[in-house]
Amino acid sequence: MSATLAIAPTVPTTGPVPQSVLDSITARLAATAESFDRSAEFPAANFDILAEEGLVGLTVSPHLGGGGAGWAESLRVLGAVARGEPSTALILFMTYGYHAQPTRAQSWPTHIYETLARQAVAGGGLIGGLRVEPELGTPVRGGLPETVARRTAGGWAISGRKIYSTGSTGLSWFAVWARTDEPEPRVGTFLVAADSPGVTIAPAWDHLGMRATVSHEVVFDATPTPADHAVDIRKPADWAPKPGDTALGFWNALAISTIYDGVAWSARDWLRDYLKGRVPTNLGAALATLPRVQEKFGEIDALLQVNRTLIETAAARADAGDPPGAVEANSIKFVATSNAIRAVEIGLELTGNPGLSRNNPLERHYRDVLCSRIHSPQNDTILVAAGRAAFGL
Repeated sequence: MSATLAIAPTVPTTGPVPQSVLDSITARLAATAESFDRSAEFPAANFDILAEEGLVGLTVSPHLGGGGAGWAESLRVLGAVARGEPSTALILFMTYGYHAQPTRAQSWPTHIYETLARQAVAGGGLIGGLRVEPELGTPVRGGLPETVARRTAGGWAISGRKIYSTGSTGLSWFAVWARTDEPEPRVGTFLVAADSPGVTIAPAWDHLGMRATVSHEVVFDATPTPADHAVDIRKPADWAPKPGDTALGFWNALAISTIYDGVAWSARDWLRDYLKGRVPTNLGAALATLPRVQEKFGEIDALLQVNRTLIETAAARADAGDPPGAVEANSIKFVATSNAIRAVEIGLELTGNPGLSRNNPLERHYRDVLCSRIHSPQNDTILVAAGRAAFGL
């Protein structure tokens, strides 16, 4: 068995990314966001921009050349990317997550993890988790995957089909959730290079929003992977959450909140300019001068200020070693994504038909922000857990 890395949680070591750099990235990504939405292609040019700025390896430990960013800085960068083009942010969030958490990829065999980390520092090495299946649905709600890893002389052969595979055509690595063909199956993560034999990407993603995530189906047909690329497989019972092991859930909750909050901020900024510039002839003044418009715009800012406070406070706590627990973190996700959707809906109320025209970005922002509802854990799971906790059950 290969040695594994034991790395302390990353903390900020290189200083924050200058705000001017983040503002430039937001603007550059926003300039082509409509094009990627219409084409539904992987936003490769956006990752070239992030690579130029050294941001793909932001959460990699400094001893491997990375930025060593903590929670607050990682989310700050992710939010800037999301304000420009949120599909790029959703793909990036997965790679950030694998390097930010010492209990996740950093417990994999040393030589494998270091390869991925150094690729990310060099601007590549994008990795995504492939978990959802047509029959199983989301594994968050239980069940063994149909995707099977069979023993071979050289390692494993993986066969199965994954759906909603975010980043599919642009990833370097697939972290595939599969079960073994052993008499007592184990289940877990098999790391598969995206260019391996037997991998087919079926163009199934034609979605309402977040279209450039290219979340297609990925089919594995006896795809070979080395024995040591079964990087984390366990008995099913051993995957039960352990007390205090909340880093993955916390990262997911705060990152999803940040990405869709970024969408809402982009909608808000466009709306502000539209309302200041729109002067109906029967009014003789900008819509922004109307008290009713000011009231509703104030509501938007109040909703988004709540989001900012919740996210930044939770991230600061995590950097100080006191991250919120699962119920609190997921409650933040529920509130932040609900606020983001409502903020964009108010924009549509204020604009009417122009807001739903594809000539204006508000229509795209609305389609994108609605996708916040599909990410696990979904609202019913979050609220039941919060209610049970409140009742002490």
